[in-house]
Amino acid sequence: MRCVSILSFIALCVSMAQAWTSNNGAQLSRQDMLKTMGGVAAGWMLTSIPSGAETTPAGVPYEVIKKGDGPKPEVGELIAIRFAAFNGSNKIDDIFETPEPYYTRLGSGGLLKGVETTLPLMVLGDRWKLTIPGELAFGQQGRKASAGKPRIQPNAEIIFDVEIVGLPGKEPELIDLIGNVDE
Repeated sequence: MRCVSILSFIALCVSMAQAWTSNNGAQLSRQDMLKTMGGVAAGWMLTSIPSGAETTPAGVPYEVIKKGDGPKPEVGELIAIRFAAFNGSNKIDDIFETPEPYYTRLGSGGLLKGVETTLPLMVLGDRWKLTIPGELAFGQQGRKASAGKPRIQPNAEIIFDVEIVGLPGKEPELIDLIGNVDE
């Protein structure tokens, strides 16, 4: 998907260069060039969001990677998630690579606002790819670099691949699944 976006961007840049020297080699005015650049930027923005993406009520575009069939989490409940977060090509975090999932209380503010507003829409087993707008990610302040964590520019768009892997308290108990062995 990202490859298609890059190819689209290159094609738009080529058309912009062609427009710059159109009219038998005469250069366009600065105003015409800025209009063309605006078209290129708009085209790039439209191709950067996956074509099959839907949008949450909070304004977070998402794409369903895997559909689950479990219960839905409620605000205040403990949930177990696996996720990977990217700022462009820079990996911010990756819990898919760890042996244990990340446990958090839904609605506690421990995650990006765009993630917090999206998780209640998912069910156990769902895996979604979120395109979190800057204002629902790190906002105007961005994030300063720290040990093992890269700096994130203000209002940076964050790609967040998240899967709900557990809902402690809502999952069937092992005894219910295998039955009582004493009977």
